[in-house]
Amino acid sequence: MTRRRLIFRTEQPFGRGFSMGDVVVLIGIAVLIYGGVRLALRAPETIEGPIISLSPRALPYYALRSLSRMMAAYILSLVFTLVYGRIAAYNRRAEQVLMPLLDVLQSVPILSFLPVVLLSLSAILPERTAAELASIVLIFTSQAWNMTFAWYQSLTTIPVELREASAIFRFNGWLRFKVLELPFAAISLLWNSMMSWAGGWFFLMAAEIFTVGQRDFRLPGLGAYLQEAANQGDTRAILWGVGALVLVIVALDQLVWRPLLAWADRFKLETVEGENPPTSWFYDLLRSAHVLEWLSQGVWRPLSERLDAWFIRRAGASGLETAQKGRPWLLYLLALLLGLGLAYGAVRAALMLTTVPASQWGEIGMGVLATLLRVSASLFIALAWTIPVGVAIGTNPRVANYLQPIVQVAASVPATALFPVFLLLIIGLPGGLNLAAVVLMLMGTQWYLLFNIIAGASAIPQDLKYTSALIGLSRWERWRTLVLPGLFPYIITGAITASGGAWNASIVAEHMEFGGRTLSTVGIGALIARATAAGDYPLLLAATLTMVLAVVLINRTLWRRLYRLAEERYRME
Repeated sequence: MTRRRLIFRTEQPFGRGFSMGDVVVLIGIAVLIYGGVRLALRAPETIEGPIISLSPRALPYYALRSLSRMMAAYILSLVFTLVYGRIAAYNRRAEQVLMPLLDVLQSVPILSFLPVVLLSLSAILPERTAAELASIVLIFTSQAWNMTFAWYQSLTTIPVELREASAIFRFNGWLRFKVLELPFAAISLLWNSMMSWAGGWFFLMAAEIFTVGQRDFRLPGLGAYLQEAANQGDTRAILWGVGALVLVIVALDQLVWRPLLAWADRFKLETVEGENPPTSWFYDLLRSAHVLEWLSQGVWRPLSERLDAWFIRRAGASGLETAQKGRPWLLYLLALLLGLGLAYGAVRAALMLTTVPASQWGEIGMGVLATLLRVSASLFIALAWTIPVGVAIGTNPRVANYLQPIVQVAASVPATALFPVFLLLIIGLPGGLNLAAVVLMLMGTQWYLLFNIIAGASAIPQDLKYTSALIGLSRWERWRTLVLPGLFPYIITGAITASGGAWNASIVAEHMEFGGRTLSTVGIGALIARATAAGDYPLLLAATLTMVLAVVLINRTLWRRLYRLAEERYRME
């Protein structure tokens, strides 16, 4: 009898060193920011904002507006994921460009681009349209990267025997996508979609309450409702708004995500059924509905068969690989044009940076250090409580039954929605806005750590747990020799995502308009916000690029080395 060895490894998107491709990507980001800044110079000086009603009757409308923005961004993210990840997985030449590009883009603090995107779009589009489009773009950039990595990872790890079976049955690109690739990646895509949706709430709320000086870019939605209620000190309206947000999140969990998890369980590659498969009362209810069965048999199945036949006629037997055979001179021409555009934009951006005085560069340096300290503090506080709680949930089914649903709902409530409430409580305490900024960063980072630690604790093999109990290890010895080494890769993964969320949160945590006052502290996020409000676009470009470079350097030096340590010393096989 042959024995198969199972190796549990963590995905390493940060495993590559700093290369010339990273330099090209960073130059491209600088050019995009410069182009946005040039457009921002033409933005209107004053933009009137919407009137936000605090009546509870307005909450269903605001909830619908927020949900529509989230749904539009998620659909855009899903389409991007399926196309981008598939090209990267099956075209080696494209993979050498697309994956490093994705690696850097996911390291970029998203909220640092919000002022530039809003002002540049408002220069060429109507103000309300620009604000709506900017919010969707912002949510998209918070959702797309981890979904794309998950899809790419699934495509590159499809078992050889399944690929051989698809070749024997002569599947073309469409049938291989529908019958093999999408089912194989369904569970991973679904879990990453849930995380992307939860993270998207944070950025949606930030987009709905954004103002730049005399330009009011607020959008009618739950975020604007909560901010307006906090500004007016209306505790009753705050409770109504938080209750509506929690109700929407719980409804999505019960009516969308749990049914999808129960449905996707059929795609697991296993020889025996799991002991505790996911269940959903709503999914069971839908399966028993005769109307849905009739729609499936009479409408969906014939439509699916016609769609398959159409794709089979249109697609060649080689599928995606056939589409990749093109004229190489066209790719070279596009690369040349792109290179010339990047070179021109880089020169123009460098000329703008030369106008930034030395004193402002000093402020940028101090701001990066101050924000780095707040990010570090929020990470240490999060680690202090997420490790014991995550292990308890991941290793004790009884605890998990009570705490996991609560944690899932709490993690989906965006920190930016509750921040006005916490600010009312904290602003009068010693430390003031510095303490409030750390609290907001903590609220936006702790859940990434907690969910990764839960996953790590759940992945510790049961036989190792039995062995540690049989040899009589004490609680501390068991933690030192089994739990912490097993958690280490997952802690690093969660810390990378959490630190990115903390840098993002600094844009709204270090500078804000609240109760008719402007509250600001030392930090790179506050500097970006103040430069935007004052129209100091060279400073905005310099501060944003410095923030991007700082995050990328930290990811490529600190986190890359920790990932390598996790791979070499703390993998279970």
